Amino acid sequence: MYARTAGPLCGYLRRLTGNASLAEDLLQDAYIRFLSVGRPPAGDEHQKNYLYRIATNLARDHFRAAKRHTPVEIGDMSTGEPPADRRDVWVLLDRLSARDRELLLLAYVEGMTHQEIAAVTGLMRASVRPLLFRARKRFGRLLSAAGLAPVSFGGQA
Repeated sequence: MYARTAGPLCGYLRRLTGNASLAEDLLQDAYIRFLSVGRPPAGDEHQKNYLYRIATNLARDHFRAAKRHTPVEIGDMSTGEPPADRRDVWVLLDRLSARDRELLLLAYVEGMTHQEIAAVTGLMRASVRPLLFRARKRFGRLLSAAGLAPVSFGGQA
């Protein structure tokens, strides 16, 4: 299971936190918590979703404890800084709330379904669609304001 999930989960945590070393710490903590559960959920997909949920909650706890008020610098994502054409997008993504960022990353980077996102975030499945829609709108407005998307992309809302 570790071989199958560690790479994607670490990538998700790097994008979520913007910090490679913090992501690796959270990854290790997530696996420790997962392994300390007496009876993890049955089935590979349920275990993967449970692991993402643990990691997401650990990241939330970290940011809550740090009382994060300033954007995280997006730097060393894995082997260096992201390419210049992507750097601005990551900085804008970091301006979103933690929940919006989580939803967008889980849906569009990790490719999770609404059901999987609900399992990871603890939201009701019916809530994921409208919350994701609103997160996309907010991110679209940020992209448009920065000149990285057509003005109509962000829409009026």
